[in-house]
Amino acid sequence: MDITYVGESLLPGKIGQFLVILAFGTALLSCVSYYFASKYKEEHSWKTIARIAFWTNVVAVVGIGTSLFYIIYNHLFEYHYAWAHSSRSLPTHYIISSFWEGQEGSFWLWMFWQIVLGIVLVFRSKSWESPVMAVVMLCQAILGSMLIGVEIFGERVGSSPFILLRDAIQAPIFSDPNYLSMIADGTGLNATLQNYWMVIHPPTLFLGFASMIVPFAYAVAGLWQKRYKDWMTPGLPWALFAVMTLGAGIIMGSFWAYEALNFGGFWAWDPVENASIIPWFTLIAAVHVMVAYKNSGHSYFTASFLVMVSFVLVIYASFLTRSGVLGETSVHTFTDLGLYWQLVAFNVIFLALMVYLLVSRKKEMPSTPKEEEIYSREFWLFIGALVLSVACVQIIASTSVPVFNAVFGTKVAPPIDPVQHYNKWQAGFAVVVGLLSAVAQFMKYKRTDVRKFYAAAIASLIVAAVITAIVVYVTEVYTNFMYIVLVFSATFSIVANGRILGEAIKGKWKLTGSAVAHIGFGLLLIGALVAAATNEVISVNSSNYIAVAGFDQVEKPGDNLFLTEGEPAQMGDYRITYVGDSVAPPNVYYKINYEKIDEESGRVTERFQLRPFAQNNPEMGGLVGTPATKHYLTHDVYTLITAAMADTHQPSEGGDSTRNSFEDYEEPAIYETNIGDTLRYRNGYIVVMGINRNAAVENIPRRDDDVIVGMQLKVHAVNGETYEAEPVFLIRGGTTFDLFKDVEEQGLRLRFSNIMPQKDKLELMVYQKPLPEKKWIVFKAVKFPYINFLWCGAIVMTIGFFLSILRRNKEIKPEKA
Repeated sequence: MDITYVGESLLPGKIGQFLVILAFGTALLSCVSYYFASKYKEEHSWKTIARIAFWTNVVAVVGIGTSLFYIIYNHLFEYHYAWAHSSRSLPTHYIISSFWEGQEGSFWLWMFWQIVLGIVLVFRSKSWESPVMAVVMLCQAILGSMLIGVEIFGERVGSSPFILLRDAIQAPIFSDPNYLSMIADGTGLNATLQNYWMVIHPPTLFLGFASMIVPFAYAVAGLWQKRYKDWMTPGLPWALFAVMTLGAGIIMGSFWAYEALNFGGFWAWDPVENASIIPWFTLIAAVHVMVAYKNSGHSYFTASFLVMVSFVLVIYASFLTRSGVLGETSVHTFTDLGLYWQLVAFNVIFLALMVYLLVSRKKEMPSTPKEEEIYSREFWLFIGALVLSVACVQIIASTSVPVFNAVFGTKVAPPIDPVQHYNKWQAGFAVVVGLLSAVAQFMKYKRTDVRKFYAAAIASLIVAAVITAIVVYVTEVYTNFMYIVLVFSATFSIVANGRILGEAIKGKWKLTGSAVAHIGFGLLLIGALVAAATNEVISVNSSNYIAVAGFDQVEKPGDNLFLTEGEPAQMGDYRITYVGDSVAPPNVYYKINYEKIDEESGRVTERFQLRPFAQNNPEMGGLVGTPATKHYLTHDVYTLITAAMADTHQPSEGGDSTRNSFEDYEEPAIYETNIGDTLRYRNGYIVVMGINRNAAVENIPRRDDDVIVGMQLKVHAVNGETYEAEPVFLIRGGTTFDLFKDVEEQGLRLRFSNIMPQKDKLELMVYQKPLPEKKWIVFKAVKFPYINFLWCGAIVMTIGFFLSILRRNKEIKPEKA
């Protein structure tokens, strides 16, 4: 029996789904038409059809995005995508983020950037338009198939963003025609994505991914059309653009991780991070080999291979993050939407295209019989590209462990500590790359004056060694040899390229882009090294105890401080005070005042407030904190909420069932202890000093057969105060009694409850009064020295790529279409 549902707005979804089909069909038609336009060059009708299909595809893709945004923005929760990724409480900028939180939205974003790039290619690629656009539209058609969401011969093709909630989820609620009245809100945006960087990071990253199809398409077109030497000139600026945008996207992701995630850093070698950086490395290697080929004629095959494999690795990265294969090794991957085999086919199609062209055209490719001179720039550019490629192989191998297990049925475990694992390998590669980026700058193409090379290189080496010594002295990292070597290689790169930049300013402007990019890389490397090697936890907790149930299972108590509202505490150079909070659902913003006190005058020399926030998210394990950071020129103070009052262990309602006087206390901590042991409690620790075998009990006369033993305890509070207490254990007539002792100033009740001679242990029960009604938080504060070098280096490197793009664009000679 059909149900007529009340309140559903079906028109936006129907329009959107129609546009999805139209986008797929027009992309496929454009691809086929551009193919025949390339094959039959004199036949202009194919190009006309291809262009009409392309422009229709542009309209369809924009229409899909408009329809989906309309559904999300207007909270039409009858659609699964809106219900699963947004909520009414989200501000507009986070609604934008929710647009690409799901796989379907991110596939659309990829398609959108490809049509933007396609528009540029249609107007500017001239004679390259047909073969290049054939490849671009092939990718567009495959991406379009990911959004169709239909079943063909029992196999699912794509996942539509316009599927209705009642079709996506089977639940009794949908038997009610008025089910929408029971859905008050959507599930909302993932807590970690509620950061302003997530509004701009994914679009930038996907622009980088999308732009990598263009140099790939030029390489394919060059091999396909046998215009072997011609494609590199227009392809090189596009390769530099892809490197620039993808690099910017990766750095934005690092800044998001630093600003919004709670692991306390900017790079964790997560598989999703690895998946984005691998094609970036290979395309950087490709750019250097392309430059070497254009200047010397060497390494044509290597340049073509690296350009093409870079985009293939983008597709492989998409498979890793979208197929569900990394579900157990990464928290950032998408869930599997049943697109596993479609993603495999995506990889196979472009890999097969690459392999076919490289193999079939190998004998015809340009080559030079003479090998590169060792003292030539092209030789060292090739070596640098080789080192980057080997570094990528290591990252791919480690990241792909789950893939190998799935394919071969093995059970190889991924790295237990990924940061240590990758750093161990990648540190050596970084040293070599840093040195090569310096050495190669002193070389000339084809032949270098050896005497001038050594004079310039040695002078720069000496300067770099002096600066390295200063950096190591300032950062006080003397014992880590690899750290010193890495700093030296990065410094050498900065000094050498600074020298080249000086020459460029004098008139050799062609060298500016590469010099600036390499200087940026060196600054980035130094910033990452210093921040990672010298960051220190400043919220040191000497008691190594936090009075929150289970806290020591998720955090290190010694790295966290417990703050009660309105009660100042000293933290290194700062006096800190938790002064309250404010609520902006679903987040709670915690206000922490920092004051730096002059020791001599006692005056406050600096004052600021940080507002880290957190939300209770059961799906992500409870409290999810987002840090707040105070930025200085030389360091950052990073503050993160790790627990808050709502997460504390609640006191027992009933207390001790036999003693009404225990109702005011929490459930006791029971210790099997001995003389000399130290026991932790909320505000300090207790030391078992000894046993008093001649203990007396007030108002209870001692009998001859009584055994009365007192446990002599010393209580040390965090404020420095000490208290003595002696609870008593009594045996009378075969019956045992224990008589507690209170330390009222600390809210403690101590019971000597048993003697266990078989274990040579004494049993002590420690009761604590519940925490006061005052609000409290637990937080961690970390100091990151000189991290601005990292962000500054990223900006400088991006500027260098942009300057290189401008230079390479000028090399493209005007041509007729």
